[in-house]
Amino acid sequence: MGSQQTAPIVVIRRKKGHGGHHGGAWKVAYADFVTALMALFIVLWLVSSSEKVKKAVQTYFQDPTGTGKLAGTTLSGKGEGLMAKPDDMAKLKDRIEQVMHQLPKFDLLKNNITITVTDEGLRIELLETRTGLFFDSGSAKLSPRGDEILHMLASQLKLLPNQLLLEGHTDAKPYASTTGYTNWELSTDRANTARRVFQACGVPMDKIAQVRGFADRQLRNKADPDDPANRRISVIVQYLPAPSQLPILPVAKLPVMSEPRTIPQTNVPATPPPASKTQVSTPATAPPSAKTESKATVPPPPAAKPLSKATAAPTKTTKQ
Repeated sequence: MGSQQTAPIVVIRRKKGHGGHHGGAWKVAYADFVTALMALFIVLWLVSSSEKVKKAVQTYFQDPTGTGKLAGTTLSGKGEGLMAKPDDMAKLKDRIEQVMHQLPKFDLLKNNITITVTDEGLRIELLETRTGLFFDSGSAKLSPRGDEILHMLASQLKLLPNQLLLEGHTDAKPYASTTGYTNWELSTDRANTARRVFQACGVPMDKIAQVRGFADRQLRNKADPDDPANRRISVIVQYLPAPSQLPILPVAKLPVMSEPRTIPQTNVPATPPPASKTQVSTPATAPPSAKTESKATVPPPPAAKPLSKATAAPTKTTKQ
């Protein structure tokens, strides 16, 4: 038994490695799941939002390019994305009238507010009464109703990209003052008061194109110059310029190149052809006269005389 040899022990070592590539199909499925989950949360948020937010989102999808100057928030969601072009002025008029009807005691003011579409744009006028409805009588101080109306207009007009004009008008009654204060100053001050209210409500300064005071030069009721309706404030929403009416930038003028100067030709003597080895160069002949300059030709140079023996250079001879 002891002579028998034991079999050798063989140890097999197997290397354990990572499994083969199993693909990325799970990533696509997971991305679809996350996208559907996000869409679900957005729908739940819209369902629970207020009407202002819903209208803002609706306006964004109706005008995705942002031409209506809407940011999709509750602040700018009051607008309808109008550009106030000639075709949209009637829509803007209807919208402002709808907002005005929501004001308290609007029935007392509706006969003193007019909105018309004119060649200049949408004109909104606040007509005064004898006792003063929007401004204190003979003053540029706003009344509570006038301040409320101007705040409402500013909240709607600041959403538009159109330029605004503010005008002040008075009746034909002269202003009673000993300091030289006249209807010109009163109409201008009232228009400027409206400008300050607009800017306080967020209307950009560059959107107000002009503030004008006309005194009694543009009466609303020319048959009765003393009519209180002639005392009014006008807010004009101007039309947007068409693409063909946009200002054309001036073209820079290129510097005018001066004409090239012609150098007067001078009579340059013609150079003779090069002489051969056996010829001696001679000076050129005198230039022809001005009368025969165009037809004159240069005569050929005379042939050189051969050198004489007397003038030939002596040569030395050597004896060998």
